[in-house]
Amino acid sequence: MKRILTLLVFSFSLLVSVAQTEHNFSVAKNLDLFNTIYRQLDLFYVDSLEADKLVRVGIDAMTRELDLYTKFYPEEEMTELKMMTTGKYGGIGSIIRMRKDSTVIIQEPYPDMPAAEAGLQVGDVLLRIDDKELKGLNTSEVSEMLRGEPGTTFMLKVQRPGEKKPRNFKITRRNIKKSPIPYYGLVGSKAGNGAADVGYLYLTEFIEGCAKDVRKAVISMKEKGAKSLVLDLRNNGGGLLNEAVDIVNLFVPKGQKIVETKGKHIAAHYDYTTHNDPLDLEIPLVVLVNDETASASEIVSGSLQDLDRAVIVGCDTYGKGLVQSSRELPYNGSLKMTTAKYYLPSGRCIQKVDYKRLREAAEIYRTTGKRVETKGDSTKQVFHTAGGREVTEGSGIKPDVEVEHDTLANIVFYLSNDDVLTDWGTRYFQSHPSIPAVKDFAITDADYAAYKQMVKDSDFKYDRLSEKRLADLKKTAEHEGYYEDAKPEFEALEKKLAHNLDLEMDRREKDIRRLMANEVLKRYYYQAGMVEEALKDDEDLERAVELLHNDSEYKKILGK
Repeated sequence: MKRILTLLVFSFSLLVSVAQTEHNFSVAKNLDLFNTIYRQLDLFYVDSLEADKLVRVGIDAMTRELDLYTKFYPEEEMTELKMMTTGKYGGIGSIIRMRKDSTVIIQEPYPDMPAAEAGLQVGDVLLRIDDKELKGLNTSEVSEMLRGEPGTTFMLKVQRPGEKKPRNFKITRRNIKKSPIPYYGLVGSKAGNGAADVGYLYLTEFIEGCAKDVRKAVISMKEKGAKSLVLDLRNNGGGLLNEAVDIVNLFVPKGQKIVETKGKHIAAHYDYTTHNDPLDLEIPLVVLVNDETASASEIVSGSLQDLDRAVIVGCDTYGKGLVQSSRELPYNGSLKMTTAKYYLPSGRCIQKVDYKRLREAAEIYRTTGKRVETKGDSTKQVFHTAGGREVTEGSGIKPDVEVEHDTLANIVFYLSNDDVLTDWGTRYFQSHPSIPAVKDFAITDADYAAYKQMVKDSDFKYDRLSEKRLADLKKTAEHEGYYEDAKPEFEALEKKLAHNLDLEMDRREKDIRRLMANEVLKRYYYQAGMVEEALKDDEDLERAVELLHNDSEYKKILGK
């Protein structure tokens, strides 16, 4: 028996060795082939080649083949990588965007940052930085020029809407760190049932130090009377894993495993456990999530669900169970790549997309022309929370309490991205030196009428889904020979579906008023104002508050 075991071990070792040798040969062969092809092209191709651009195309194509998160950052793009992980960069502290006329404008300055302190306003058109004209440049190029070493100064020339002469601003760059918590405070039931005793905190990203910020905010809210908490992770795309663990640690005991990572390399295998004394083990907690809640946000919401420490409210999350790390490269570049998958306390991995399966399906289609189903099995493996509740893998975080939402109408989506909204907001701001506090602010009927008229005067256009579907049906009917017989019905339907901007804006007035309120409030109260305004009519938050005011229902969901 011992001899047989020895032979089996030897045979397995031999197979592994052969496979590794074949892999190493394949790597060496293909790298040599790539190098040779480029040298031949560089020597004999009819036009001169730009090495930086051509090789970058190859690198980008290679990383895109793997997944959405593996990316090469050359030296000139390292600021972007640093900003993603730390939230810090040298600049003026403002979001910019491009208008339809290809000019770049100030979209949203951050409070207490150089752009706001210098007096830049939403809608200001950026004309020149020092002696460099900005006409024809895109937002990425302008953004790169606005950034720089903290302490450096430049002159910014802008055209303010409604003014004849341009303005010049002297701006000194600073270390910019956007607050990951734009708003927190006490809330109550919209119906007025019960006191405002629920602490609400909106966390936008997981950057360095955000766990400490969350801790301070929670302490502040408890001192003001918060008896329960809502942690809002909607639209939070994630960030630093250790910050996610530290935030969970505020509500669970020291020494608790929160997440485990596993990868091909032994260094990717790691257990992340809580290392600090918790802030509060008993306070009732609800976490709000949506389909843009991803990565580190899913670690927080998923681990709190697995440990039966919080009720999750909202809709299914994004499903990103992949971990990225950065490797330094020659010439001051970096490669951010997926090195592991993470597994929550129950043992589940919530990654939705199987990129390996997608690559295999793409290869089959390329070589045979056959399409292969790539969606995951509907019968996902079942895992269990600490208290025995069932949870599944491979599908993001499924909330304990689902809240259905109306689909955003096409006209509202197009208006939110149209220049006329910015122009209306600028006019409003210029004619209103001050406005009430957010809780007392409202768009008046006169405001709405003025905006509606601006939209009509601007020749605003948007794609109507009904019009597209009818056109498709008409083409199909013509192709199959049915159109002539049904022509009167088609023409009647076309008349009924005729474009009517007045009707559509009246039908979606409630949603459009929200857009208008946001456009105004960000100019006076920045992002905090927009968040507070959104809470006035927030179905997820209302359900969370109702739940936290109903102790028996809260405990029943958690199986307590």
